[in-house]
Amino acid sequence: MTQTNDAELDIYVKAALGRKAVNLVLLDICNLTSVADAFLICHGTSNRQVSAIAEHIQSELKEQGILALSVEGLKEGHWVLMDYGHVVIHVFFEETRRFYNLEGLWSDARRIRTESMEQENYPTDDDMQDVDESVFIE
Repeated sequence: MTQTNDAELDIYVKAALGRKAVNLVLLDICNLTSVADAFLICHGTSNRQVSAIAEHIQSELKEQGILALSVEGLKEGHWVLMDYGHVVIHVFFEETRRFYNLEGLWSDARRIRTESMEQENYPTDDDMQDVDESVFIE
């Protein structure tokens, strides 16, 4: 699997932000597993929003010629898993995300910040030290 550069990943971040995905985390996992190069993890605050985020991501990427290899969990809206080969997107319902804690499981992965995340003023790891930890899922 070829390593995807950080700028190429911004298209996935933009698609998720298009439906107000919450607490986006982009992990570089290429040196940790052969499953993918990156995980994009985010959540919605309701099952309906989770499904809407995933449908929007799928639609936006399809318009740009990027098709999912597989999409699981879209109807239920608890955890939508979208496999794009080198990028795997996890769209969770907030409580489901806390339960599975993928960020903790993949804590050795480098966190990536893309241009869209910078424009949206997503908090950095340094910023999060000054914020009540209960606000963010780590």
